[in-house]
Amino acid sequence: MFEKKKNESSGSPEKGPLFAAKLSGVKREYVLKGETVYALRGVDLEVPIGDYVAIMGASGSGKSTMLNLLGCLDRPTHGKIWLGADDVTSLDDDKLSEIRATRIGFVFQSYNLIQQLTVIENIEVPLYYQGNASLRSRKRCIELANMVGLSQRLNHRPTQLSGGQQQRVAIARSLVNDPYFILADEPTGNLDSKTTAEILDLLDELSSQGRTIILVTHEDDVGARSKRIVRLKDGLIESDTRLRPL
Repeated sequence: MFEKKKNESSGSPEKGPLFAAKLSGVKREYVLKGETVYALRGVDLEVPIGDYVAIMGASGSGKSTMLNLLGCLDRPTHGKIWLGADDVTSLDDDKLSEIRATRIGFVFQSYNLIQQLTVIENIEVPLYYQGNASLRSRKRCIELANMVGLSQRLNHRPTQLSGGQQQRVAIARSLVNDPYFILADEPTGNLDSKTTAEILDLLDELSSQGRTIILVTHEDDVGARSKRIVRLKDGLIESDTRLRPL
């Protein structure tokens, strides 16, 4: 049903594999109360198109910082970040906002749905931000709602949905712009074990269709569903383990 993004050149000046995202020598430092906090200390990471990567680590390991950098919500202190073939490291706020809207699909632990909107309207939100809402895009949103199992809930509002159904809306919304990758931040953190399994099944299906997924989690059983686990410790990559082939 869904196609991969068209192949692009490598996310670095050198020719090579195709990457949805790439970090090279990335450091992120903060100054808090006069002291420097080294959140990331020099990270190299390549996420090929079609990969399903779980970013894991203890609290304070750098997971949230990496998520913010990959999501263009923050900039590195040092190093480079590419999305596809484009170096996004030094882009201004307006350009980063455009990239977030067009190239990245976000799925959050707390769903981040607009309570006053229906299911179909929430899925459409990224299109409205770009001025792309139309009858054709409405049809695509309906297709996405069907794909995540919400065809009978199109006119329901978030308060009328279970947590799992709300997360399904968020996943459909993340796909509406055909992003380079889905960035999922603890997507099952608020769900019971049965609903967690259903959401992970849905992510597995998207992965099997060629979608690139970057998932941040502290749960081993959630990470084990991915194709690859990258573990952070003290702002560095401690291990990078391939569980399944691309």
